[in-house]
Amino acid sequence: MSKVCQVTGKRPHRGYKYAIRGIAKKKKGIGLKTTGKTKRRFQPNLFKKKIWFAEENRFVSLKMSTAAMRTIDRLGIAVVAKKMRKEGKKV
Repeated sequence: MSKVCQVTGKRPHRGYKYAIRGIAKKKKGIGLKTTGKTKRRFQPNLFKKKIWFAEENRFVSLKMSTAAMRTIDRLGIAVVAKKMRKEGKKV
């Protein structure tokens, strides 16, 4: 499965890991220098959760991020499911 949040749409992003050498100036050194750059991926914080959907009297299984969990706590699963269906996503 892809690492994409079903609620918020968060997905992996690209970035770099920097290799650094030297002694910091505040430690009386000449300063930190970047000696290399390596590509890496920043993964979203995803969980697979079952949530009780009272309006439809069933459990809904979603792959979602922690930000999506807070959104569901704040708005409720009914509002979030309605918004997802409007965007054409399966709930």
